[in-house]
Amino acid sequence: MKEYETKNPYSGEVVKTYIQNSITDIEKKLQKALAIEASWSAMEIEDRCELLSNVAELLIDRKEEYAELMTQEMGKPYAQGISEIEKCAWVCDFYAHNAEDLLADEVIETDADESFISHDPLGCILAVMPWNYPFWQVLRFAAPTLTAGNTALLKHAQNVTGCSMAIEKLFLDAGYPEGCFQSLKAGHEEIEKLIANDGIKAVTLTGSEKTGKSIAGTAGKNLKKSVLELGGNNACIVWEDADLDQHINTMVTARMQNTGQSCIAAKRFIVCEDIYDAFLEKFTAKVKSLKSGDPMKKDTFIGVMAREDLAEELQKQVNDSVKQGAKVVLGNMRKDAYFSPTILTDVTVEMPVFKEETFGPVAAITKAKNREEAIALAANSRLGLGSMLFTEDIDAAMDVISNIPDGAFFINDMVKSDPRLPFGGTKASGYGRELSREGILEFVNKKTVYIKK
Repeated sequence: MKEYETKNPYSGEVVKTYIQNSITDIEKKLQKALAIEASWSAMEIEDRCELLSNVAELLIDRKEEYAELMTQEMGKPYAQGISEIEKCAWVCDFYAHNAEDLLADEVIETDADESFISHDPLGCILAVMPWNYPFWQVLRFAAPTLTAGNTALLKHAQNVTGCSMAIEKLFLDAGYPEGCFQSLKAGHEEIEKLIANDGIKAVTLTGSEKTGKSIAGTAGKNLKKSVLELGGNNACIVWEDADLDQHINTMVTARMQNTGQSCIAAKRFIVCEDIYDAFLEKFTAKVKSLKSGDPMKKDTFIGVMAREDLAEELQKQVNDSVKQGAKVVLGNMRKDAYFSPTILTDVTVEMPVFKEETFGPVAAITKAKNREEAIALAANSRLGLGSMLFTEDIDAAMDVISNIPDGAFFINDMVKSDPRLPFGGTKASGYGRELSREGILEFVNKKTVYIKK
């Protein structure tokens, strides 16, 4: 039997040791999910929504417990963990109150006496999820997917196995039937085999591009639908008329929250030259004021990265960029899994910190001659998750929305997910959408019904 450990990245202490599920174990879990498919999908939507409301209530009741668990397993600052759980409760409340309308038959006038689109659940959906938002990433999938009448199996990142097991218990405690939502302790090989099983009807993944390609390839070979939310290299564009006093805190938070470990974080700051010096001064001062330290302390904003190897990889990206001419204004210091908040200037398009996703507290700043060059630089990415633009000229900002082919475009705010709005990317950032009406309809059969009387 394979064993693995979860470790506290701040203290280095082992949190818990787990035994990995065997293929036989996973098959039993799948059969349990399949056994309740008919009864779960036949349940009245009102009853499924009531169960989801129970989940929301339990999340709020247990938010301190869950926040501490995230801090122990992946180093999330405790206060940010509280916010994550509160957001999970929000997405559950949103679907609990809106799922019935979102899933209602869509009537279409034709030459039939009656014609409409019904939304039937697909069956058992496999979710492969990452460690950086270990509750939110799962709940934003599970809330709509289960409420639509599907069942779910979760393969979470191994370093947040405790979170994975806690989420399974959460659904059971909320009154969901056994087998409706189950966690797997599995490796890549086992998941590849599971996707090929006829019992799995679709797969969703949030994670790296490499893993996404592998999972999507296996799903495609087996004619299974997939939804991918992969990496991001989001641009934060600052035009010369931006109100820095109003928005600098938002810009810093957009890069540094969750210790910079967010796919939708602002990673490339593209600043018009007329405002560049003022921006750099204010941005640097704010970053310097962020408190680093023990992630369990409520006033800590910058904790540690989730694993030491991730900090090492980030340091290499920074050092390679410095060798190519980038200048370190602040930071670039590492100790074990801690990487200090870092600001780089003179960043060009050839450097790793511009071309690649930097998953940690590093802000790469590039000077643009004017608005047009700033937009062109922002669009210069093989990833397409989201962009943000700060300006007082809203009309001009509206005119350039289509010039950046990302999944989201935020004006005077940071890119963020909202249960009411669709979330997802383009290009190498993946495909499909989560949240809102689009999210709950990703894993249903949109069935045409045509009736002549």
